[in-house]
Order: sequence, then C-alpha cells, then structure tokens
Amino acid sequence: MEASQELHLPNYMKDDNISQETNNLISSLPADKDFMGYSLYNYKGCWYYPNTLQAVLDVQDNFRPQKNDIILASLPKGGTTWLKSLVFAVVHREKYRENPQIIHPLLSQNPHDLVPFLEIELYASSQTPDLAKFPSPMIFSTHMHLNALHEATTKSSSSPCKIVYVCRGLKDTFVSGWHYKNMLHRTKMDQASFELMFDAYCRGVTLYGPYWEHMLSYWKGSLEDKENVLFMRYEEIIEEPLIQVKRLAEFLNCPFTEEEEESGSVEEILNLCSLRNLSNLEINKKGTTRIGIDSNVFFRKGEVGDWKNHLTPQMAKRIDEVVEVKLRGSGLIFP
Repeated sequence: MEASQELHLPNYMKDDNISQETNNLISSLPADKDFMGYSLYNYKGCWYYPNTLQAVLDVQDNFRPQKNDIILASLPKGGTTWLKSLVFAVVHREKYRENPQIIHPLLSQNPHDLVPFLEIELYASSQTPDLAKFPSPMIFSTHMHLNALHEATTKSSSSPCKIVYVCRGLKDTFVSGWHYKNMLHRTKMDQASFELMFDAYCRGVTLYGPYWEHMLSYWKGSLEDKENVLFMRYEEIIEEPLIQVKRLAEFLNCPFTEEEEESGSVEEILNLCSLRNLSNLEINKKGTTRIGIDSNVFFRKGEVGDWKNHLTPQMAKRIDEVVEVKLRGSGLIFP
C-alpha cells in the first residue's frame, strides 16, 4: 500500500504541525517508511512520525508532573484501553461509591477521554495545555519509552509520580495492531499489506518501535525504582484479575480495605471495566473520542493467543526468535 492512496489519517501520523527547529532536527535523523509508505524518523532509538515527534519534544520541554499524578504507559494495542479503565475506576472508586446518584464516567465516556494521552492529545494541540481541568489525582497516558518520558519527569521539582506499564505479548499486540489499522484507516488491507506490516514490525520500524526496547525500558525501570514504576503483564491481568487489580491499588496508594473486598468492590470494578461491558455501551459503539478516532476502534477481542488465528508458524517463530535475542539476559521472559 502506497502513502499516496487516500486514507483516513489521524493527526499523529501527519507532518503538518512541526516547528522549524523540529523540521531541522528531522532532516538530520535516520529515516525509513512504515508499511504504508509514510515516513518515520528515528530519534534517540525510537521511531516517530513528524507530528508525534514534535509532541514528544513538547512533552519533554513542558510537562512537569506532580507527586500525586499517575502516568499509564503501554505499547499501542498493548492493553491501553483496559488499563485506563481499571486505573480510573480504582482511583476514583470512593467518589462514585459515596454518590451512587452520579452516573459513573466510564458508562458515559470513552476511557481515552477520561485518561488523555500526553503526546497524542494534550501536547499534540498545545505546547502548554490546561492540565488543571482534569480531576485530582491527574491520570495521563503515553506510548513513549520510559527513557523519553524521564526527560520530562526527572525535571519536575516535586517527588516522582507513579508510572504503571502494561506489557502484552508481541504476537497478540501485532495482530491487534493490524485490525486497529484497518478500522482506523477505514479500509480493508490485503495480505500483501499484512506481510509488509509484519516485516516492519520484526525490524522494529514502527511507531514507538522497536517494541522490545520499549518493553525493556519499563522493565528495567520497574527493577530500579519499584516504588514508582509498576510493570504489569496483560496476560496476568486476564488470568488472575482480582490479584492484579489489588496489586495495582496497593501500588497507587489506595489499597482495598477488608470491607471493600468482602463487599465485592474489586469484582464490581472488574465488571465495570470488562471488555464486554465497555464495548456494548452506546458511547463506545457510536461515539468519537476527542482525538477524532471512532470509539469502537478501541474495542475488539482482547483475547490471549488470538495471534494463532492470523500468523503462520513461520511468522510466529520469527517474532519469538527476535524477542528471545533482544530480551536475552534482561530477566524479562515471555512464556
């Protein structure tokens, strides 16, 4: 698929919102193209579209998180929507439990509108967005590498904020990303495009890629700073949701009380945030998020192992071999 074909492009894939300084920087960077033919540029080991790089630079220059802020990090299609839902529900549970007459925001708004992206939304439209309009504690989201994010967070004068990272197996992440691309661009891509995207994925030439470096940055960060960086596995949340949500609440300094556990508060949050519940809400079936992407694009199967229905054995072996080599010696292992 060539870049010249007419496709619906989100703003972060474009190159129409960059400063002259960033344009000069881009001209000096290693360049490649994604599987559709759009230019990507490698800045400090990570691939970006021009508008995304501009926003990342603005985050680094201007974003200064406060002590109570929470940043949710993930790969694209790596469990982002679910993590946003769970954290929002956990952190704000007391407010809505004490005021049952108030409709829970997750029933009337898309999770991505409740927990905005730093570089895809807030700093994509302004170098100095108004962050005070969000409820405290402020919860933000990002797909940035931890190293890139630290260029903003380490400049903050307050204590470190909490960072939660969700990691999903790369084969499922790829397949979910493929379906997302089809829905996002409002087209049905062919097998040749699937194979081109797979090859770029294995080479690491994809937005925010290489993905193994992305995972490693947060894995190492969680080992070095366990108090402020939590590394969660998507598959473990699926397998043992009660344990993982309680672990999440403990990390965010809002643990469930014994009374809450006995009354089924954890289960209520899991039911509220379930894919089945969220995907069937009217707002998520027909609505549009603030960043101009249809809400239903963010909901599909959410299953573990769906890659088996899409990847050939040879493809699966290639990804497994790349991951094994790239993660070797790190302690990060995928079963």
